[in-house]
Amino acid sequence: MASSVPGPRSLPESRYDLSTYWGRIRHCAEISDPSMLLTTEKDLVAARKIIKAYREGQIEKPTPEFWHAKKQLDSTVHPDTGETVLLPFRMSCCVLSNTVVTLGMLTPGLGTAGTIFWQWANQSLNVAINSANANKSTKMSTSQLVTNYAAAVGASCGVALGLNSLVPKLKNLSANSRLILGRLVPFAAVVTAGIVNVFLMRGNEIRKGITVFDKNGDAVGESKKAAFIAVGETALSRVINATPIMVIPPLILVRLQKNFLKGKSTGVQTLVNLGLITVTSFAVLPFALGVFPQRQSINVKKLENHLHDKRDKDGHIVETVYFNRGI
Repeated sequence: MASSVPGPRSLPESRYDLSTYWGRIRHCAEISDPSMLLTTEKDLVAARKIIKAYREGQIEKPTPEFWHAKKQLDSTVHPDTGETVLLPFRMSCCVLSNTVVTLGMLTPGLGTAGTIFWQWANQSLNVAINSANANKSTKMSTSQLVTNYAAAVGASCGVALGLNSLVPKLKNLSANSRLILGRLVPFAAVVTAGIVNVFLMRGNEIRKGITVFDKNGDAVGESKKAAFIAVGETALSRVINATPIMVIPPLILVRLQKNFLKGKSTGVQTLVNLGLITVTSFAVLPFALGVFPQRQSINVKKLENHLHDKRDKDGHIVETVYFNRGI
């Protein structure tokens, strides 16, 4: 993010009002813009120069060039480390990265092997995205990463296989109801494992706390309460994001297979399914990401006692602190 560029002058968080849901939706639509994948290292160098010039007062007011530079950094660079996030795990690549695994999970008639493979692929992608975009003030060891990854994969596969075996046994339901429930099994598995995934992968943040900052960007201290808020909101946002993507396309596909797609080849049905998933993903991602602010603010009185009565570099009592929620 642009906030990783140092300087004495604070940056505007966005060209939109992030205190409103609509403002956050518009902001998230920018950082998840796939066109930002075309941003090169040369572009990032130029963007950092523009942001640095603003932070040092050489640029008085935000200009179109400033907002474009900030968009490039916000969608490409990690806010804590200032390093470029690996391309497949950037938010600007989120829809494209997830489309393939979502299509695999929502393919009708998957057997046991197919279910295990696609749930493994999905959780592997989620672990990579969580790790690449998490708050970096708390480190995770390789052994913890491997253990948490195995637990997340186990949770998703266990739920998917368990529900796949349960649905056919619900004889009191109609065949159509069992068909719909069967198509929603991947949703239940993804939601369950998604929550497990986030809390396991970022458990260190809750145990050790994350760094909170004053309005000048200076570290005030570590907070476990802030960490719990950050991780909890991230887990909830994953559920909100997964719900329309994993529910709307399969329900529409069931309906289409009874009329428009009836008798059509597997290839045609797969293309329609892909289109439904892609359109839904692009449409809902900003709405899901915008539910909670990326950069959170909180009154220090709601956090641990050791953070109370701290002073900033100007000698003023710090009343509000800020932290990166992670994605």
